[in-house]
Amino acid sequence: MAQQLELGMISSTWFDTKVGLEEGIRTAKEIGFDTYDIFEDPLDIDDDTRRLIKETADEVGLPIRSVVCVAFGIVDFNPSVRRFTLDRIKAYVDQGAYLGARNVLLVVGEYYWDGEVFPNAAIWDMSKEMVKEAGEYAQSKGLEIVLELEPFDQAVLKDIEELVRFVREIDHPAVRANADISHLHLSNASFEDVAKLKGLIGHIHLSDCDGKVHGDLPAGRGVTPIKDYLQAIVDTGYDGTVSIELEYSPDPDKIVEWAQKAYDGTARIMDELGVRSPARA
Repeated sequence: MAQQLELGMISSTWFDTKVGLEEGIRTAKEIGFDTYDIFEDPLDIDDDTRRLIKETADEVGLPIRSVVCVAFGIVDFNPSVRRFTLDRIKAYVDQGAYLGARNVLLVVGEYYWDGEVFPNAAIWDMSKEMVKEAGEYAQSKGLEIVLELEPFDQAVLKDIEELVRFVREIDHPAVRANADISHLHLSNASFEDVAKLKGLIGHIHLSDCDGKVHGDLPAGRGVTPIKDYLQAIVDTGYDGTVSIELEYSPDPDKIVEWAQKAYDGTARIMDELGVRSPARA
């Protein structure tokens, strides 16, 4: 029997639209999603807002699986910036623990100055040190750090090979990989390459793209072979959550329809593969 996966979405879908924080959670549940990921900086929201998120998600029965953190300060060579960045990541961990999440989805930064002033190898090692510290803190709170592959030329984790090497060199049980399906396609990963992530995947993002630039489109609106990538991910033994990532709809006034299309397209693919499961506690 194939693994059973939950279908979730990320709250960033609603950015710059008429749909507010509480309404976004309720709408996601109405559309049919099993789970929800929160993209809110803990330093920009207050306890009342966190309480609203948690109480609304609990009320409608939409468990929160991940909190998303973009932390480019990880690669900064200034100690003060790195200290602040680690404290900020810890705040995300704390927020995730409060919300009942399983992981912090962490986006590491990029190489700078073409490696001519500060060597890329040094940036790599600094990043590993920082992420390992974050992983230790996450583990103490019952969460994992899950690392995003970013398909850009200067990204520290720009392809499967570098993502796998980074996670294996850190060698910490609370530091794992996120398999973002459109990013896999944009980084020219083959379906066979996905097997290299066996045992390392902690979360999945899913969206479509035009095969050339980052797009975060609903499934079926681009050229990404989503079904094949998802099957390759299932073949690694992964049985967690698939979170749809949609950002910056071309028509913000129709964002709910945009999210519904993403849900319908992805749910259909999961049903065809026989891997859809309702949320598990």
